[in-house]
Amino acid sequence: MSVRAVTHLNFRGDAREALAFYASAFDGDLAVVTYRDAGSVQDPAEADQVMWGQVSTDAGPSVMAYDVPSAQSFDRGENAFFVSLRGDTAEEITAHWKRLAEGADVLRPLAPAGWAPLYGMLRDRFGVTWVLDVVSEYQA
Repeated sequence: MSVRAVTHLNFRGDAREALAFYASAFDGDLAVVTYRDAGSVQDPAEADQVMWGQVSTDAGPSVMAYDVPSAQSFDRGENAFFVSLRGDTAEEITAHWKRLAEGADVLRPLAPAGWAPLYGMLRDRFGVTWVLDVVSEYQA
């Protein structure tokens, strides 16, 4: 048995769109449960928003998300978190980069860095900052 960390992203009304985008970027499987599906509707206007959603892949990247109900405070923050996506090859990282970069602000272009054969940072169109790199052994 193993335990793995999965990044959980919080949105206000656009979790379904974000999850669909990530499913496309990672060639993943999308699962969504709405507040209506779960019988947990607090505000009828939010019944079809995401109460629980997940993108999972056989290759590893997974992400969860939901729409924070309007009855709760929500501030997506400026630098509340980064999602780090690390791979063994430049090909797999470059493929994910190209898809995540659609509509994104590139904060650091994907290129060789002193600590990794390939490294880059972008803020996607949903405001999530992604750090992508090719894993290498650290040389102090």
